[in-house]
Amino acid sequence: MKQNITALLMDWNIRFNKRQMPWKGEKDPYKIWLSEIILQQTRVEQGLSYYERFIATYPTITDLANANDEAVFKLWEGLGYYNRCKNLLHTARIISNELDGNFPNTYDTIVSLKGIGPYTAAAISSFAFNLPYAVVDGNVFRVLSRLFAIDTPIDSTVGKQQFTLLAQEVLDKKNAALYNQAIMDFGATVCKPANPQCNTCPLQAVCKGYSKALVNKLPVKEKVLLKKNRWFYYFIIQYKDSVLVEKRTSRDIWENLYDFYLLETAEQIAWNMATAEQWLFQQFGIDKANVLSISPLQKQQLTHQLIKGQFIKVSISSIPKNLSKSQWQPLKDLQQLAFPKFINQYLELNN
Repeated sequence: MKQNITALLMDWNIRFNKRQMPWKGEKDPYKIWLSEIILQQTRVEQGLSYYERFIATYPTITDLANANDEAVFKLWEGLGYYNRCKNLLHTARIISNELDGNFPNTYDTIVSLKGIGPYTAAAISSFAFNLPYAVVDGNVFRVLSRLFAIDTPIDSTVGKQQFTLLAQEVLDKKNAALYNQAIMDFGATVCKPANPQCNTCPLQAVCKGYSKALVNKLPVKEKVLLKKNRWFYYFIIQYKDSVLVEKRTSRDIWENLYDFYLLETAEQIAWNMATAEQWLFQQFGIDKANVLSISPLQKQQLTHQLIKGQFIKVSISSIPKNLSKSQWQPLKDLQQLAFPKFINQYLELNN
């Protein structure tokens, strides 16, 4: 399966990947390093202009090393996390003064530099020197957790080790640069966080997360309880006289209680009939969904977090294959299940 996934990702990259980035295909380790440091804790949209200004002002690592501290910090202004900038200058001067301006070309040497961790070292090693090191960023965590249906928290020590090993196994070691860019682009454009393009995904046939209807529940994060604001969108999917329900088994709020099919997102989504139908088609291949209603916004304040969301009621004429093994509860027996208050409030108003 792993070799098949690698081949499918590389084929997708050649045939369909149109994502453009100014540093894509870049072989200069200085520029790759600079882009990676800027993009830490920073969205691509914001970091792009900073990257372009830095390259224009300091085209080589020697130029950066010789720059005045205040001038560099001024150019960095607005990016935050200023320790990144401090480490950037420190490492530039080490390379310029102690290595004659030549960026190290081995992973172990690169990762030993100040401000460069395993992810950045893998990126520089593979993109600049095509060394066989897998890059594991948020996109890669998401793609692998879904493809292999892994629910180990990605922010746990065990999870980081597990996914790093898996990423290395799936890596195309002869074409590390191309593969690393491919899987990151795939996560950014196809296997997206809230609206993955499952129905048209070229890896659908080998995706365990899709076959088990777990895509929107993966990846799992251990620190979910630290979130202060959470958006819950419940799809009440009815087939004949039954409705899809799920038992909450993860270590999170409402453990062991039941709920409907949940899509949790980081930000609010503006739902309407068309977007709900499109989402159902994309996630499950349901092309004849009848969206019956979309509830007003509902809120519930818990001790450490605010839950906000909506209920989207849908009827379908057939059960999708990847939901066939799910629990379909007869509507007449729905009250036998224990639901959280958030759901009961909705049910009380809509019976």
